[in-house]
Amino acid sequence: MRCDLHTHSFHSDGILAPAEVVAHALEGGVELLALTDHDVTDGLDEARAAAEAAGIRFLPGVEISTTWEGMTIHIVGLGIDPASTILQAGLKRLRDIRHERAAEIDRRLAKHRIPGTLAGAAALARGAIVSRTHFARYLLSQGYVTGIGQAFRRYLGRGCPGHTPTVWVPIEEAIGWIRAASGVAVLAHPARYKLSSGKRRKLLAEFKAGGGHAIEVVSGAHSPDEARRFAQFAQEFGLEASLGSDYHGPFESGGSWTRPGCLAPLPPECTPVWHRWAA
Repeated sequence: MRCDLHTHSFHSDGILAPAEVVAHALEGGVELLALTDHDVTDGLDEARAAAEAAGIRFLPGVEISTTWEGMTIHIVGLGIDPASTILQAGLKRLRDIRHERAAEIDRRLAKHRIPGTLAGAAALARGAIVSRTHFARYLLSQGYVTGIGQAFRRYLGRGCPGHTPTVWVPIEEAIGWIRAASGVAVLAHPARYKLSSGKRRKLLAEFKAGGGHAIEVVSGAHSPDEARRFAQFAQEFGLEASLGSDYHGPFESGGSWTRPGCLAPLPPECTPVWHRWAA
């Protein structure tokens, strides 16, 4: 089964409407698709309707922001019930944190003679949240930088003028929300976290002990070597394996994220997380 279990729409920091994400998945031959916007589920109904019309099986999902040892770690919830009051109360807490962070980023950038960034970022954010990516897009649109990556390196990343340290929720709490919503918790794009081997094993052990189910072995952010390494970690820690492009839509610069349906298959030794929904 060709799957993509990690995608984003404009309801968080993607560029496309949920139905457009589905259309791109259809072009890529995706048979099972999950929409996993950051800390919000507002696009799921539109995505489900478009997927049903296109003949694609659909999994409702979400990507939750957590903090582990001072680092932001993302946990994807798959097969969630969006009506879960526990999940929705938790996601609202995170969106409130995002609103506070956006106001602080605006204040810090204004101190460095870059005014109006929150208004500009909010105008670009058609969804429920204003993310750092929206600030980066605004800085790009105003000529402060020549690319999204440069916006993070110069203004938004750690040690930069607009960097705002943010404390989300513990990993085990986010997993609890996902499980309360009858979902499956997946550690997103683990190779993106700059960790020593010992720290990585500690993260995986605590994720598993907290009720986590799977890790993204194949990701748009992973090299083939990283996919093989995390396939081994999945076996070592008794975790299932997921696969997702982390698709956000076409880049403003003319390139694109890894498109849905264009990822390598899971290594054969992995147990796919989607066996739960394949029947």
